[in-house]
Amino acid sequence: MSPDRPSFSYPAAHLLDQVDDYHGTSVADPYRWLEDAQSSETQAWIEAQNQVTFAYLEQSPIRERLKQRITQLWNYEKFGTPFKQGNSQNGGDRYFYFKNDGLQNQSVLYTLPSLDAEPRVLLDPNLLSADGTIALAGLSISEDARLMAYGLSASGSDWREWKVRDIETGEDLPDHLKWVKFSGASWTHDSLGFFYSRYDEPDESAKLEAVNYYQKLYYHRLGTPQSEDVLIYDRPDQKEWGFGGFVSEDGRFLIISVWKGTDSKNLLFYKDLANPNSPVIELVSNFEASYSFIGNEGETFWVQTDLDAPRRRIIAIDLSAPQKSDWRELIPQSAETLEGIGILNHQFVASYLKDAHTQVKIFNLDGAFVREVALPGLGSVGGFGGKQDDTETFYSFTSFTAPTTIYRYNLLTDESTLFRQPQVSFDPDDYETRQVFYASKDGTQVPMFITHKKGLKLDGKNPTYLYGYGGFNVSLTPSFAPSNIVWMEMGGVYVMANLRGGDEYGQEWHQAGMKLNKQNVFDDFIAAAEWLIAQQYTSPQKLAIAGGSNGGLLVGACMTQRPDLFAAALPAVGVMDMLRFHKFTIGWAWCAEYGSAENAEEFPALYAYSPLHNLKPGTTYPATLITTADHDDRVVPAHSFKFAAALQSAHAGTAPVLIRIETKAGHGAGKPTAKVIEEVTDRWAFLAQILAIEE
Repeated sequence: MSPDRPSFSYPAAHLLDQVDDYHGTSVADPYRWLEDAQSSETQAWIEAQNQVTFAYLEQSPIRERLKQRITQLWNYEKFGTPFKQGNSQNGGDRYFYFKNDGLQNQSVLYTLPSLDAEPRVLLDPNLLSADGTIALAGLSISEDARLMAYGLSASGSDWREWKVRDIETGEDLPDHLKWVKFSGASWTHDSLGFFYSRYDEPDESAKLEAVNYYQKLYYHRLGTPQSEDVLIYDRPDQKEWGFGGFVSEDGRFLIISVWKGTDSKNLLFYKDLANPNSPVIELVSNFEASYSFIGNEGETFWVQTDLDAPRRRIIAIDLSAPQKSDWRELIPQSAETLEGIGILNHQFVASYLKDAHTQVKIFNLDGAFVREVALPGLGSVGGFGGKQDDTETFYSFTSFTAPTTIYRYNLLTDESTLFRQPQVSFDPDDYETRQVFYASKDGTQVPMFITHKKGLKLDGKNPTYLYGYGGFNVSLTPSFAPSNIVWMEMGGVYVMANLRGGDEYGQEWHQAGMKLNKQNVFDDFIAAAEWLIAQQYTSPQKLAIAGGSNGGLLVGACMTQRPDLFAAALPAVGVMDMLRFHKFTIGWAWCAEYGSAENAEEFPALYAYSPLHNLKPGTTYPATLITTADHDDRVVPAHSFKFAAALQSAHAGTAPVLIRIETKAGHGAGKPTAKVIEEVTDRWAFLAQILAIEE
């Protein structure tokens, strides 16, 4: 069907006479009623919107064929990176890994005593719900590898319930912890219990919208009810503080990382577990930089920090002389961005980003450089986990055309051997990826990856999918997705831009795209689109933009600032109301990234780009498919609801403006494979119609 069909008849959305005063500026909010997702009125609106959306999507002549091909490509074995726990003193090593047979809604956790033994299913989340909407969302193996604490998420919610399983028998113990959010679990070395963080129980009716404050750090002893858990640390005077508790590898220290919002700056505390009555010691007590505990040798802590090093460095802190003046630098900042570091074979194994692809380097514990690890190509690497005396480890490698492949690495011989390689029904040699650098509005050089079938004609007629994020210190690196292969089989070009706001080049790159600098991110994305058009990859009539969460904000801002530049926009679970985001769930935490409308100095910048508040009636906007989910308690769906209603009202063109509201799903994590395939199918079917892609 042609996109220039007659105008749509959208569900009615009445207007409230709601006006708020922001530092002398009156701002109307006529769709405030859509913030109540449970009201009968909102529920009726959701149902009516989905009817309009699916009526449009279901008439696509290629939708079923797309779904069949996506399903076919998705149906391959997907392997996680193996990890091990235990040692000779407590019964020997035990290995663990995840695997998905292909189309399972959730990946299955396996365990085995040795790599040549027969694996056994330890936990299959697919058996926990008929529709795959209960997901494993946290895992911690006890020191003796006999017990496993694990968290479950229902319908994509950030709330977790934690349980404990006997690894040998596969049976669950009675332990059951609730109201856990933004927390893992870390066992004491006696395997009698673990540390975790939780919030107070919320009001049941508001648990998906109410703000989350006053996190507390607890110790749970096995066999006792949650009501008897020991409070280790809380700060009633600091409602925004959160706590991550982690037991050091030698079992002696509880390391407490104190976070505040999404800012990478944190505090670092510790408690000596050798003395049950020891106090919590504040090692770093100012939010001036990020500090990540790597490991220790006795009372010497190794820490990764961006203090005086925006691309991060490694320092040593002696607890007997903890003053900053006595800190020692082991590995200085380099030209590349240090992403993470661990200790294996009594050496540092460091992962760096060089122009948004991974490098791995090995250093001695005194900081002396040893070697760079040879990787299979330019892509993204994960893994390299283990303990300080391990001489082997595993890592994963992926790129835009290489499905995640697992390698075994010997640190003594510097040899990588293939461990698991998936078989996918496509030929990677049919495709090519290039990285380009383009100038943004202010002249900043921004990297961008472009992947497509070989032999592409630069005639300006290629349907192009431009994806971005640009925020929260998050790096976008090459990764494989079956859905993108289908897009390129359709003749599409897949483009990923490494915008400011991310971590590709460290804190300076991040800060150049946050708070009052946020417009730089949108300028980077718009400049990417203009470069692709100028280089004849595509044209405004063939260009779609997409992103999720903060990337949904990106799409919303760019389509309101430059509606002429794009044919289609796909904002997913986006932050669209920049004046009220902090009033729901964990939204207050993003003020560290965005600023707050309650701050008179920050309000003007937020108001200037807030997607909801920059829609202009009578404007022709790109064809839009907004996606959200009813259980999203990260970015509450009200953002997308209000934006959809306002966009449908303002839009003067004939292209569709639709919202697809998934049920029993959340922000994205743990979403069942079946739902993911349905959503991808609808995305490509929508773009096939809008961009007039011929099969």
